[in-house]
Amino acid sequence: MSSDQRFFDFLKERIGLDVASVGEAIIERAVRQRSLALHAQTADEYWQQLLASTDEQQALIEAVIVPETWFFRYPESFATLGRLALARLADIKQMRALRILSLPCSTGEEPYSIAMALLDAGLAPHQFKVQGMDVSPLSVERARRGVYGKNSFRGQDIEFRDRYFSEQSDGYLIAERVREQVRLQVGNLLDPRLLANEPTYDFVFCRNLLIYFDQPTQRQVFEVLKGLTHVDGVLFIGPAEGSLLGRLGMRSIGVPQSFAFSRHPSPAPEPVFVPMPAPIPQRSAAPIPTRPRPFSTVSAQVLPIKPPPAQSDAADLLSQIATLANEGKSLEARAACERYLQSHPPAAQVFYWLGLLSDVAGSALEAQGYYRKALYLEPQHPQALMHLAALLESQGDVAGARRLQARAARSERADSERKS
Repeated sequence: MSSDQRFFDFLKERIGLDVASVGEAIIERAVRQRSLALHAQTADEYWQQLLASTDEQQALIEAVIVPETWFFRYPESFATLGRLALARLADIKQMRALRILSLPCSTGEEPYSIAMALLDAGLAPHQFKVQGMDVSPLSVERARRGVYGKNSFRGQDIEFRDRYFSEQSDGYLIAERVREQVRLQVGNLLDPRLLANEPTYDFVFCRNLLIYFDQPTQRQVFEVLKGLTHVDGVLFIGPAEGSLLGRLGMRSIGVPQSFAFSRHPSPAPEPVFVPMPAPIPQRSAAPIPTRPRPFSTVSAQVLPIKPPPAQSDAADLLSQIATLANEGKSLEARAACERYLQSHPPAAQVFYWLGLLSDVAGSALEAQGYYRKALYLEPQHPQALMHLAALLESQGDVAGARRLQARAARSERADSERKS
């Protein structure tokens, strides 16, 4: 059942998925899983079952979509949202509640994080409402349930859990006062009728989605997002999507690590300092997945890093680099990378981290150099391949990006075959 174009075309039509962005192996594995579940013996037999059942169509989509999310992913986005929300309320003289949209909302961590961040910023419940939307009914149902395991709370600073969750036998239940701020529903960004009768939103979160579409679909989805965002509103996107929005007429608002864009160039907003019930902590991110480039705030303080006592400690230092980077401590992570290169032979993973740190900081040329060094040492390094591909595509080198994506897909397929 490998490389069956029918299934690729189906997913492209239904959810806009560009097969090159995830690799053929991921889709082929999902088709095999669903075929086994339905006891289909051939690709043709499963194809007919797929066409005949809307439930199975959704099941295949669910098998391809693997939600990777956690609370307060990209912390500076939420800190920036709190400041902008206070300023926006002042602009509209508090004549109405702010409207915030999160899509895809996955299993609810993002819309609930938005609500918690605004409550932390001092907004009253009647001053804002959050709407979460996802193409997956299963994910939306899990979000409505509001019970989360430890994987949704990543990093060391998770004090918000004590204030907004209660521990249950099967996980942590989000507080009713947060749940009341969020409305959840199923929806598809490719649906032209999406939220057609709804007013525009002051803030829209749509992160790490555009990178999975080809360029025509990216433009189509962007027009939908622009139509959903108030003319004076702000769109929050993923780290790898900034260059794309720049080409489509959006401009960064100028707050580092917030990944926030508006329709027109504007200076960075002045911080708004108000008494808060509780300070907004700098949240931590988690281990970086293959394609989305998760990153958060840059700390100005460089913490001392003890050098490894011997060559055998290289793995420990690599782990420390990952921890610092995933906590958003970019300066400390970069210093740890340099320390590693001074003490140990060059490693592809170190150059990958340096590339990602440069990429997020906006140094595209420097990032390319580091990604290419990583690939020189490890030609099939999956993260370096995909991030360099995203960088090249954002600069208009579509052919170069597709070549790298094809390499990544071939590597992923070979790895899948070895494990099967």
